[in-house]
Amino acid sequence: MLPPREKMTICFAHVAYRFADRFALRGAGIDFFEVRNRDDLDARIAGADVLVCSGLWRNDLPKLSPRLRFVQSASAGTDQYDRDVMRAAGIRLASAQGCNANAVSEHAISQILAILRRIPEARDNQAKRFWRGMMGDFAKREDEAGGKTVIVVGTGRIGGRIARICKALDMHVIGVRRDASAGANGADEVHSFTNLAALLPRADFVVLACPLTDETRGLIGAAALAAMKPTAHLVNVARGRVVDEPALITALQAGRIAGAALDVTVDEPLPEASPLWTMPNVLITPHTGGETHKYEDNVLDMMMENLNRQWRGETALFNQIV
Repeated sequence: MLPPREKMTICFAHVAYRFADRFALRGAGIDFFEVRNRDDLDARIAGADVLVCSGLWRNDLPKLSPRLRFVQSASAGTDQYDRDVMRAAGIRLASAQGCNANAVSEHAISQILAILRRIPEARDNQAKRFWRGMMGDFAKREDEAGGKTVIVVGTGRIGGRIARICKALDMHVIGVRRDASAGANGADEVHSFTNLAALLPRADFVVLACPLTDETRGLIGAAALAAMKPTAHLVNVARGRVVDEPALITALQAGRIAGAALDVTVDEPLPEASPLWTMPNVLITPHTGGETHKYEDNVLDMMMENLNRQWRGETALFNQIV
């Protein structure tokens, strides 16, 4: 059980986000402190009943904090948390799924539009003070979204919004999800993962917006890439390991697909030696798809909802994991 509000302490643990600043503005009457690195987290976690964190989490933290009763993940992904460890320690866990759904979906759309309008090339030309002339070659000319077909893999909160925006751009949207019976969520048609291979040849864009699970790990490998059109692009705002990265590099180098826009990679930061850095047909953003001015407040809203539920004696949490 959580202690009452006046006896509770929250630890905010993140290398960059300003949770403490935003929480202080709420005047919630709850003690809190903030840490920015793992050493400080180790040193102070014993004083916390509630922890808000993501990348700084380690599965030995429950041993350091017998008081800890609730972890509000600051990220939608929760694969870093060992569920069995948390259950054994009596710690509840909730994800921040949906906190940055608008930001991530808009990021994916911006990548599609940047590819179609050749914005990265224009930026490179600007740096060189080069004014490119009009293009007779269709392959090198800007294009438009209307009439294109996009496959959205994962049609939850993020994928569903991607689908709806793509529809507004007059694109044909094919949704792919684990359970097709759950509904199209904005797509023109919906299929299960087992049908993905047959669908890939239809796509101009394949957008990954699915969670990383045993079913999606390596989902886009050599066979999937070979099934895509040579003019198609891959957009990944999911997790790096949904893609077989060596197979993607090979496909890009061989021209089997036209290009990729990657907000996530297998190893982050992307190693300096990775050939992805210098490929002209690859657009890389450093896992910033979820960045937004509203991030902290969105997570804090979820945290307070979950604290209030527990204080009311409710058993179900918002975005409950454990």
